Amino acid sequence: PSEQGLELLGPPPDGVRVTVWDPAVDPPPEAAEAGFWVPQYLGGDRLSTQVQALPRLEVVQLLTAGADVFVGRLPAGVVLCDARGVHGSSTSEWVLTAVLASVREFPSFVLARQRHEWTQRFTGELAGSRVLVVGAGDVGEAIRRRLLPFDVSVTMVARRARPDAHGVDELPALLPEADVVVVVVPLTPQTRGLVDAAFLARMRDGALFVNASRGPVADTDALLTELRSGRLRAALDVTEPEPLPPDHPLWDVPGLLLTPHVGGAVPGFPRRAYALVRDQLGRWAG
Repeated sequence: PSEQGLELLGPPPDGVRVTVWDPAVDPPPEAAEAGFWVPQYLGGDRLSTQVQALPRLEVVQLLTAGADVFVGRLPAGVVLCDARGVHGSSTSEWVLTAVLASVREFPSFVLARQRHEWTQRFTGELAGSRVLVVGAGDVGEAIRRRLLPFDVSVTMVARRARPDAHGVDELPALLPEADVVVVVVPLTPQTRGLVDAAFLARMRDGALFVNASRGPVADTDALLTELRSGRLRAALDVTEPEPLPPDHPLWDVPGLLLTPHVGGAVPGFPRRAYALVRDQLGRWAG
């Protein structure tokens, strides 16, 4: 999808020709022969409609960890691959930053600085907290590793119970015990609306909810209700809708740290992403 990607990819396998296709313009003639497609990063729903220009497509290799834009929208026989392993470090850094900034109340100190106010006071602390990570894949495991040195207990939740993680069906019993709940699940029919009013109501008073997955995983109205009441706090890198309209109430609700879907937007991302593409292209061509 870019000249940078072409450069990072390096020489393709023998017999493979690589074409840069900007999805904002009409597909090039080579699209009719393409068997392996790397869509634009965070290109939105419109990307899944462009598969019609690729009649010989065999593989879609995403640059994102989430595959929701393409799931169920590809012709039979086309293999869909996500970017597992690419975003673990950057997204877990965002989660750790968001948790620490929220617990230590940095946003309020930034606002106080703008008012030239010296607001010295006690804040919360992460040490001794109980963190629940919902989503035990590559990103969830990276979050767990980065949290443990901060003297917290980390409980993992996966789709189904396994030796190192609880099953998602155990959430009703786990949520009331957590000081911080981090959600890093893919967007699927099963996870859409997972964080609803009942989910949030089970969280303990003063707990922090962190969403680094996809906006529709959480019920925005239910979250707004809890934040307005002051019972919960939140840190969001994703929203529903997205981008967030200028007049949306999330901009002004109290107790929220909000960033514009930048968890994976770091300098190392392209290098890691195209190393994966190179390996996958080699497997396909071989």
